[in-house]
Amino acid sequence: MAEVKVPRFMISAPGSGSGKTTIVCGLLKALMEKGLSVAAFKSGPDYIDPMFHSRVIGAKSRNLDLFMLGQATTRYLVAKNARHADVAVFEGAMGFYDGMGKTTEASAYELACTCDVPVVLIVNSKGAALSIAATIKGFKEFRSDSYIVGAILNNVNPMSYLFYKDVIERETGVKLLGYFPVMQDCNFESRHLGLVTAEEIGDLQQIVAKLAAQAAKSVDLDGLLQIAAQAAPLTYDEVSLEPVGRMRVAVAMDKAFCFYYQDALDLLAELGAELVPFSPIADAHLPENISGLVLGGGYPELYAQQLADNKTLLQELKTAIDGGMPCFAECGGFMYLLEHYRDGDKLYSWVGALKGESAMTKKLTRFGYVHLTAQQDNLLCPAGGTINGHEFHYSDSTNNGASFIAAKASGRGSWECANTTPTLYAGYPHIHLWGNPEFARSFIKQCAAYAAK
Repeated sequence: MAEVKVPRFMISAPGSGSGKTTIVCGLLKALMEKGLSVAAFKSGPDYIDPMFHSRVIGAKSRNLDLFMLGQATTRYLVAKNARHADVAVFEGAMGFYDGMGKTTEASAYELACTCDVPVVLIVNSKGAALSIAATIKGFKEFRSDSYIVGAILNNVNPMSYLFYKDVIERETGVKLLGYFPVMQDCNFESRHLGLVTAEEIGDLQQIVAKLAAQAAKSVDLDGLLQIAAQAAPLTYDEVSLEPVGRMRVAVAMDKAFCFYYQDALDLLAELGAELVPFSPIADAHLPENISGLVLGGGYPELYAQQLADNKTLLQELKTAIDGGMPCFAECGGFMYLLEHYRDGDKLYSWVGALKGESAMTKKLTRFGYVHLTAQQDNLLCPAGGTINGHEFHYSDSTNNGASFIAAKASGRGSWECANTTPTLYAGYPHIHLWGNPEFARSFIKQCAAYAAK
């Protein structure tokens, strides 16, 4: 068992829509402007919020999902990624206690407990006064080990904040660390999978600069740092990885394909892959001398025509996959490998490495956490191999595959999924490779074998 001192705090809230991501971005920037090195983490499986963190701090934010990673791996990844930072900032998902089903399992609360993280609650205070104290006290006392030690009020004017500050602190025993007023010009837009991506907000840096200036003005940043410094040393088990070989692996990275867990990509690199980004929208050719492909999720449906127009790349991808180049494709990446994408009466021709087509539906399809079990030997594991994952998509396809069984974590239902061969995984479920590093090792072994041909 190893130990490292990581000053850290978590920003959480009673529920979604409280302003967590907006405020976290402002705090990250304000802390950086104090000359601090900042590490950022997001609880849960969400891909989009970490993109905002990453744009602010200039380094990759990391997902910490207890269902997919487990407690030991989660603690290790925090230590690995934050050991050299002056402070680590965690953003909780949804409401603080909201976990799987009717439980707190995999919630921001359980992440705080797992990693011993002091919690600062963001409370949307619009239209409330003393009831703010009831909300804070209720959350603090809902569990005896809540880790809640501070609060920041959102959407409140300075006069109201100063007027109620003493009574709220007296009633709750929780320190108020400041406030944010209503900032209409600093909201992030949303779409069907959550916020629009950070890349799509042209004035993101100006928005973040305003938020940081407000944080410096109305938030006790030194108080936050004092809370972070009081966090207990983080204990964890070291993990040793031996490279499988050396090869180049192409990773689709652009506006259409941008859903990746950075730690999972780092794992592939630690096992021997040189990751080479390419754009299925803009690049006419695959990178040279590659021995594997990774096609992540994202929003390919928004760029259907541009993807279809890039015919040279489509053909190169089909030729490579048909020729046995190992390919790991999730959700949007899986859709891209099908023959067609349908938008009403319009049919777009995509890679065609798999038969079938996809189309958008009007609601989330097969949404939630799943236990995945392989039904046959495949690129990632032998038959019987297991890993946890999640599905979150509005599209569906005519060829979802049957190489894995996805069982709802709630126990309510299961279905077949994923098209696989010894050199292919293509399916809707998202997985985090640190959830079972042997999946990553198997993929890299196949890439090494392909490189040796």
